[in-house]
Amino acid sequence: MLPLRNISLFISLLCHASLLSSLFAKELELGYYSDTCPDAESIVREVMRRAMVREPRSVASVMRLQFHDCFVNGCDGSVLMDETETMLGEKEALSNINSLRSFEVIDEIKEALEENCPGVVSCADIIIMASRDAVALSGGPYWNVKLGREDSLYASQDDSNDIMPSPRANATMLIDLFSRFNLTITDLVALSGSHSIGEARCFSIMFRLYNQSGSGRPDPNMDSKFRNKLDSLCPRGGDENVTGGMDSTPVKFDNQYFKDLVQLRGFLNSDQTLFSDNIRTRKLVKKFSTDQEAFFKAFIKGMVKMGDLQSNRKGEIRRNCRVANNQREDDFLIRVF
Repeated sequence: MLPLRNISLFISLLCHASLLSSLFAKELELGYYSDTCPDAESIVREVMRRAMVREPRSVASVMRLQFHDCFVNGCDGSVLMDETETMLGEKEALSNINSLRSFEVIDEIKEALEENCPGVVSCADIIIMASRDAVALSGGPYWNVKLGREDSLYASQDDSNDIMPSPRANATMLIDLFSRFNLTITDLVALSGSHSIGEARCFSIMFRLYNQSGSGRPDPNMDSKFRNKLDSLCPRGGDENVTGGMDSTPVKFDNQYFKDLVQLRGFLNSDQTLFSDNIRTRKLVKKFSTDQEAFFKAFIKGMVKMGDLQSNRKGEIRRNCRVANNQREDDFLIRVF
């Protein structure tokens, strides 16, 4: 048993850590930049519109960044940081490498904002605004976003590896993951509907096609005609970087994703499992497949809740989203903390 004085010291340190966390966490607000950068949201939307014209898939890729950023130590823009000599970036984490893309769109947004109001808008907030616009520009709902986040001073590849799920994840694993962030089963299913737009690589489904659960056979929870289509797209021994739509309307944000799951035409295992492997998630998949408005409302609620996940670490407003403002200072902080 610890001596009483050690227990008192331990409690004191915990209270001190809690105080520091509350000091670093910022209160998010609607219209946060109305005085300091009033055109911020319209600038983000215009750059996203141009990116969509150049490559429709790019906006879906930008939206994915919110998930991969916010789940790892809160929405702090850490996923955007490049690897350095002293820091392994999250871009190279297992679930991100050769998968996350369209970072150049964030760069373009940041450059436009820096020209208009330098040093004001954080990269973390850019991700939140751009994700919302990706949905709206693709035909989905629009919602107001709370802003005021700061950018992290460093990224953590280890934390990303520990947190982000693989394409092989089943419904139970996903429910457990989302619950860690106070996100409900409804949030999980609705937010999985982000796969209504975008594409994924053959790499992510080869096991489903040819060796599900080590059986040497394809996933039984897959429509046979759809499997034949995927066999042609992703042949054994073929180029695993080839991509396919994650639902049958991959540039339109709608509830087709859920209709596909009901028909056993989900692209990723982590999608199809929501219908095939869990009664609670199956009910929601069925509901959203027939009620697009209910899906949209639940999706907005889930995105707002996910956007509220904050980092409790000291931050800054990065001038370049790929690197901290003072790398030498960051290296010192990494050694200290």
